Amino acid sequence: MTISAVTLDPYNYDFHEDPYPYYQRLRDEAPLYRNDELGFWALSRHADVLKGFRNSTTLSNKFGVSLDPASRGPHASKTMSFLAMDDPDHLRLRTLVSKGFTPRRIRELEPRVTEIANQHLDSMLEAAASGATVDYVDEFAGKLPMDVISELMGVPNADRAQVRAWADAVMHREDGVTDVPDSAIEASLNLIVYYQEMVKQRRTALTDDLTSALLEAEIDGDRLTDDEIIGFMFLMVIAGNETTTKLLANAAFWGHRNPDQLGPVFDDHERIPLWVEETLRYDTSSQILARTVIGELELYDTVLPDGDVVLLLPGSAHRDERVFQNPDDFVIGREIGSKLMSFGSGAHFCLGAHLARMEARVALAELFKRIRGYEVDEDNAVRVHSSNVRGFAHLPISVKVS
Repeated sequence: MTISAVTLDPYNYDFHEDPYPYYQRLRDEAPLYRNDELGFWALSRHADVLKGFRNSTTLSNKFGVSLDPASRGPHASKTMSFLAMDDPDHLRLRTLVSKGFTPRRIRELEPRVTEIANQHLDSMLEAAASGATVDYVDEFAGKLPMDVISELMGVPNADRAQVRAWADAVMHREDGVTDVPDSAIEASLNLIVYYQEMVKQRRTALTDDLTSALLEAEIDGDRLTDDEIIGFMFLMVIAGNETTTKLLANAAFWGHRNPDQLGPVFDDHERIPLWVEETLRYDTSSQILARTVIGELELYDTVLPDGDVVLLLPGSAHRDERVFQNPDDFVIGREIGSKLMSFGSGAHFCLGAHLARMEARVALAELFKRIRGYEVDEDNAVRVHSSNVRGFAHLPISVKVS
């Protein structure tokens, strides 16, 4: 019997279905992996991924964080804002944006998030009450995060379905497509034009939303330009919408798969944040992030030359038995703490981590107030196909309504 060489292809559909056996082999056999065909290196062990996130000098963000060729390059910051910048540009923009995107603003948003969650639950559970199967992603997990971002930014209710459709189109990939398709480019342009108009309106009359707060943000006379504000709004659509949708669906799926772990959560809603954290570890939305070598970098007795792409694999790091005991078991309440890298680490730690956690906690708490149980129709569940995020495009469930 011949054992095939270890491979990592972020565009492969079999890899999307279950990346974890691939990651196990990478950690064991090729902790520094090279893919000549797609032109990247990959780091899979927890210690290496953490060092990679914290090394913002030799591993640069300035060409973007995606492997997709159309998303990579010096233009990446136009749609990925400060996530595709290095210091000092990154620090300047992040500090200015932080003036508007405050923990207090997120806290004050929680009652509205609860309302929006219940609006979507009303329609989903009404359909489920007759015993029909409902699509948890279409009806709930796919709607809530984008609507929360729209609420935060001040997008009118009447426009939110259209904005959500554009955001979905930005991320969608057909089988075998390894670059950004025309439909995604068109949706991106539509979103940018829409946000340009919003910024223009706020320039005329400020309101009580994040868009206005960004226009007002100022440090020693330095302010954000319109392009910088629009870039950040676009980053929120990509980073804030997609990953939270996937988090909510992954939590539901792995809760269903592990009823012994989920049972106590129904009885004690204080355990919901622990359920969220274990989902972030066990099957994180954000699986793969790219960096670019600046100068050169030596790893595992190998010199990585200037300009090479390095993929950091937090999805693999979270299953590293060197760090987590029985990492392939889904255990709600396990000790995770600072070992989690779903939101990165170091200078580029995700600014929206507190928003994502709040949304997930509120969404799952409101759901569990209103149901006694649920079953996932696994045969008809459909995974999303993406080179960096992991989750479900469709997750049919049947619900026992309280």
